Amino acid sequence: MQTGFVGLGAMGAHMARNLHRAGLLTGVWNRTTEKATALAAELKVHAFASNCEAVVICVSADDDLRAVIAGLDQGLSPNMIVMDCSTVGKNTVREIHEQLAALGVGFLDCPVSGGVEGARTASLAIMVGGDEAVFTRAQPILEKLGKAVAYMGSSGAGQAAKATNQIMCAGIIQAVGEAMAFAHAECLPLKRVIDVLGKGAGSSWYFVNRAPFMANNNFPAGFRVRLHDKDLKICRDMAARHGAVLPVVESTLEEYAKLIAQGYGDEDISAIYRLKTKLFPDSEST
Repeated sequence: MQTGFVGLGAMGAHMARNLHRAGLLTGVWNRTTEKATALAAELKVHAFASNCEAVVICVSADDDLRAVIAGLDQGLSPNMIVMDCSTVGKNTVREIHEQLAALGVGFLDCPVSGGVEGARTASLAIMVGGDEAVFTRAQPILEKLGKAVAYMGSSGAGQAAKATNQIMCAGIIQAVGEAMAFAHAECLPLKRVIDVLGKGAGSSWYFVNRAPFMANNNFPAGFRVRLHDKDLKICRDMAARHGAVLPVVESTLEEYAKLIAQGYGDEDISAIYRLKTKLFPDSEST
């Protein structure tokens, strides 16, 4: 199925390259046209995502997704499949699903987890919502992007699963930040701590892959604070519809607000370590 890709950010460009390696990519597009032109020249594909049987989208927020869908309008045709890998609101994807269904176009919400590393190595976890028959048709494309592709249910179910993931990430990054700040205060050799505890019961993807950022006190963008902040606000809104307040989400949003105010919003979420070290006033930060 010939596929176009829209949204060539930190993850999207890698995902587009993986589709190209699989022989599926016909065109790329980005609202910053220079990115699309450069990648199209590199991969020898079109610098637009029309005349395709399927389109994959990876953008940052709800309004971005709506703008892309509006931009695709003239190129949509019956039996096309649009797969959105962004993290956006459940209601947003349901609205778009209904809008495209009226045109005979299949729409799947396919948010992903695994960070830039997972996008680069095509090892993302992909959670899919929408019509199951459309998912079956799209599955060969999605399997070129991730190592775990799971159908979660009707439209919006993919976003609900991604929200579940983002709540877990909030708790884990808080715990890893506190643990590493504690280890630093105890004057432990942090790289050795990461090596041995990375093989222990308390390990996680974030510990193995982001504790080294904390040890080096350097936080290159993998999953930006601003983006997780946006995602957790989606989680907060979804929980509120059930009459629930989620303490992990609320405490993480409070910490992210501090990081953003201090100018660290575009750093990786492991920058929460900057705040955790301040819990130990007798410890000098590295």
